[in-house]
Amino acid sequence: MEEELKCPVCGSLFREPIILPCSHNVCLPCARTIAVQTPDGEQHLPPPLLLSRGAAVAAAAAPPPDQDAAAGATCGGAGASTAGGLGGGAAAGGDHADKLSLYSETDSGYGSYTPSLKSPNGVRVLPMVPAPPGSSAAAARGAACSSLCSSSSSITCPQCHRSASLDHRGLRGFQRNRLLEGIVQRYQQGRGVAAGASAAPAVAICQLCDRTPPEPAATLCEQCDVLYCATCQLKCHPSRGPFAKHRLVQPPPPPTPPEASPTSVGTSTTPSAGGCRSPGGAGASVPRKFPTCPEHEMENYSMYCVSCRSPVCYLCLEEGRHSKHEVKPLGATWKQHKAQLSQALNGVSDKAKEAKEFLVQLKNILQQIQENGLDYEACLVAQCDALGDALTRQKAKLLTKVTKEREHKLKMVWDQINHCTLKLRQSTGLMEYCLEVIKEDDPSGFLQISDALIKRVQVSQEQWVKGALEPKVSAEFDLTLDSEPLLQAIHQLDFVQMKCRVPPVPLLQLEKCCTRNNSVTLAWRTPPFTYSPADGYILELDDGDGGQFREVYVGKETLCTIDGLHFNSTYNARVKAFNSSGVGPYSKTVVLQTSDVAWFTFDPNSGHRDIILSNDNQTATCSSYDDRVVLGTAAFSKGVHYWELHVDRYDNHPDPAFGVARASVVKDMMLGKDDKAWAMYVDNNRSWFLHCNSHTNRTEGGVYKGATVGVLLDLNKHTLTFFINGQQQGPTAFSHVDGVFMPAVSLNRNVQVTLHSGLEVPTTLGRPKPSGN
Repeated sequence: MEEELKCPVCGSLFREPIILPCSHNVCLPCARTIAVQTPDGEQHLPPPLLLSRGAAVAAAAAPPPDQDAAAGATCGGAGASTAGGLGGGAAAGGDHADKLSLYSETDSGYGSYTPSLKSPNGVRVLPMVPAPPGSSAAAARGAACSSLCSSSSSITCPQCHRSASLDHRGLRGFQRNRLLEGIVQRYQQGRGVAAGASAAPAVAICQLCDRTPPEPAATLCEQCDVLYCATCQLKCHPSRGPFAKHRLVQPPPPPTPPEASPTSVGTSTTPSAGGCRSPGGAGASVPRKFPTCPEHEMENYSMYCVSCRSPVCYLCLEEGRHSKHEVKPLGATWKQHKAQLSQALNGVSDKAKEAKEFLVQLKNILQQIQENGLDYEACLVAQCDALGDALTRQKAKLLTKVTKEREHKLKMVWDQINHCTLKLRQSTGLMEYCLEVIKEDDPSGFLQISDALIKRVQVSQEQWVKGALEPKVSAEFDLTLDSEPLLQAIHQLDFVQMKCRVPPVPLLQLEKCCTRNNSVTLAWRTPPFTYSPADGYILELDDGDGGQFREVYVGKETLCTIDGLHFNSTYNARVKAFNSSGVGPYSKTVVLQTSDVAWFTFDPNSGHRDIILSNDNQTATCSSYDDRVVLGTAAFSKGVHYWELHVDRYDNHPDPAFGVARASVVKDMMLGKDDKAWAMYVDNNRSWFLHCNSHTNRTEGGVYKGATVGVLLDLNKHTLTFFINGQQQGPTAFSHVDGVFMPAVSLNRNVQVTLHSGLEVPTTLGRPKPSGN
């Protein structure tokens, strides 16, 4: 708020602020320094004297006590301008109302033609009239103010740069902003910023303590505007619930009493550049004077002129220029404007809240930028190190090739050297021997060995064939390393917009990939240091026979289990990622082998409600005298499968049925009576095959307690065969069996069986028993 309480000219807290027609405020002493004369009044001014800004402010703003009344009556001092308001316009007499309009410096027809000083804020400073020899500074100031009143003058707002002309009253024609003056005074008292305060501030105390004396304050809540000690803050203002968003700060120092300052602003006689003074000093407690009408100083404000946007008294309505203007009651208008300001403040408050949240967001972005910057640096170092490691490995491979080539050439040359040396030694020996033979004078002895020597010499000569005296290898290495593409790639290595690229190849996590029975589980992950995020993944699987791949999963998960596959089959699986830019490349293909044999139990979800399962769903019985069906948890469509059922209990000669069925088989009657099941039902003496309620192939031999019934489903040959105690029961029960089948059994309360799965197909099964009619 302190910036709102500072004068735009001097930069200090407002002193005797007045309201310009554009609704901006300026200190009264500063207003005297920025007022200018038009060319029409320039001839009345004596030659200007260029003074320093500090001297001008001191001369205009430091009247002695005995001169205040005269200066106020002459040039609009603080005592004569008593009109107040934050947004009111200029008040003046009826004859000069047209001079109080807002003008811009480009179209007003008047400007600054006198030499002028400039303040640090870029506004004009009026050159002061030189004082006659022997006169005082007050007399010089009075002459300047008289010149302002007697000439055509104007003032330019230092904020919006709009100009307004002054009437015969000069600066006294502008309303004094007593409301702003009071806020400044309270601000100075509350914050303890009185100039020259030297006494050490007292300790702020808790406002809620019930101790005597109260504890020193530890925190201040900016929203509640209450001081708390540590104990009261925990008890009355916890950091949760509605108080979670309140901001707790260190308590400010208490206001310094005026008497603690050896020198106050009101008693200072040393002028400062750009500073303004208020009578009595900033720390002095001056009772606020009830505002009165500047036209009728004995009358209080009672109405508000809508046209002029200023408060007026009843005499202004009867005698003054407001008689024909639209007016409203002062109190009602005051409340209406307060409500409008409050409503406007709500919008500003919402924006301020959004701004705070936005600042928090920006600070979070700063932190994220720091973290992401470190991550990117680490990623860049890792990628460059990986490139260096790859180059080092490739260099080692290339050096190995060079070494092998060198060793090969050396070996070839040494072999040729050894071979040539041996031949040379043999040839040299033969030549020396032949020369000695030629020296002999015995013809008969010479002729005895000459034929043999001639042949040896010819053979020796033939050994030095063409190319025998040429090197087999060259000293040059036929190895050329083409590093130019790699150097170009390194030079072109740069960052790219990863958002516009497809995701990279997913990495299969082989340690998490597994098979169980006829289901497989695959897991994968995104490569590290990847900046092209994937929106999802596509998992593809072949048919188990090396056929075409097909999509089996599309989603965001990185773990997937596929059920219902063929037993004893080999599947190939691969995965790829996709995002808004497209589909990435496939991963490496992983090979998965399903189980050779099927491990399964009775399925509690598919059985009739009268079926009772136990022993981890491996043992089944029934609570009803009627036949009820229960299926296994496995489904077969390919391969050869064998399982057995052990009869644990067999009472009163019931007819249990064993076989296979579709998932939609009827479960409240004997297995095989509908067209969804293929079964063998058996009693204690004989058995029958049953399908579509057709009974065939009666075979002697039944079951009893302790008997074992085997079921062989050969989907390669499309046959179904039954066994009792290891012996085939009758011929092949059913042929042309094709489709998807589940193990099934029907029984009643007189039978209990236990399932044994995961068995190898036996090779020592007995021959079939002859069937009856």
